[in-house]
Amino acid sequence: MKTAPTLLKALVLSTLLGSGLALADAPADTALHTLQQDWAMANYQHQGKDRESALAKVSDEARQFAGQYPDSAEIKVWEAISLSTYAGAKGGLGALGLVKDAKAILEDVIAHDPDTLDGSAFTTLGSLYYQVPGWPIGFGNSKKAAVYLQEALKRNPSGIDPNYFYADYMLDQGKKEEARKYFEKALKAPDRPGRELADQGRRQEIADKLKKLGQ
Repeated sequence: MKTAPTLLKALVLSTLLGSGLALADAPADTALHTLQQDWAMANYQHQGKDRESALAKVSDEARQFAGQYPDSAEIKVWEAISLSTYAGAKGGLGALGLVKDAKAILEDVIAHDPDTLDGSAFTTLGSLYYQVPGWPIGFGNSKKAAVYLQEALKRNPSGIDPNYFYADYMLDQGKKEEARKYFEKALKAPDRPGRELADQGRRQEIADKLKKLGQ
């Protein structure tokens, strides 16, 4: 079981954002792209307290978009990603409410729109399950993490995020060679159009993990 100080090691789930807060009259796909770009900038171009502050703004933006487009499963997934990443930056017991909200959102998407964004809800929920502390502090559960992360890989076997988070989960479980295998696969994942900053940031994270593994 993880303790509160190590709550959510770094919920860099994976996967995006750019500039500006909510666009009042933007269609859902434009709002999604804005959210993805803003997330990527906040997550990868800021450090320390500046990163936490930037991610807080993105999580507010995500909630605004989710309210504006309640039928968009894609924005719901990104709301959960934004809340989770902010929780990872915030840390401590105060982050638990954020990840519980994210969990509820992801469970709803999985129940009604499981194929959204190539199954990204499975990736994000799986990452929460292995990074959040277990009972009685939180809902963390390594067995559930494996189930969701493996399902994410089935739905998107070559994706950078499903492979990255499964590798990170393997590393968390002490399975270094399995972790190396999936980190290397993630590193070879195809580029995502419009997600250049997120891909760059994720690949740097992968390179850092592989370096620690001795490669």
